[in-house]
Amino acid sequence: MGLGFTHCEAHWSYTDFHYLAACIGMNLDDMEGFGADIPFENFTVDIIPLLNLSDSDSYLMPDVCKTVAVRLRQLIHNWPDDDIDKKNALYLAEGMELAHQQNEPMGLI
Repeated sequence: MGLGFTHCEAHWSYTDFHYLAACIGMNLDDMEGFGADIPFENFTVDIIPLLNLSDSDSYLMPDVCKTVAVRLRQLIHNWPDDDIDKKNALYLAEGMELAHQQNEPMGLI
C-alpha cells in the first residue's frame, strides 16, 4: 500500500517516507501521527511538509511544493540512479514543480 500524487506519476510506499526521513536523521516512528509523541513542529527542515502529510484529504500548497521539491532533490542526489525510490522521488519533485507553476495545490490520490 502506498500513496499516489496529483500532478505526477509518483507512487510511494510508507516505507519510502521512513527512508526519506532517515536522510535528515529522523525516525518517523518517533513522530506524532506515527505512533509516538514528538511534534513535527520541532523540526525546521524544508522536507517536513511532505513527511507530515496526512494520507487522507491532504495537499501541499504551491509555494510549499516549490520549497519541498528543491529539498527533495538535494536529499536524493546520492541515491543510486537505478533505485526505483529515487525515480519516484524525481517524479514527485517534478510534480511539485508543475503544481507550483500551475499555482495549484498538490494532493494525494
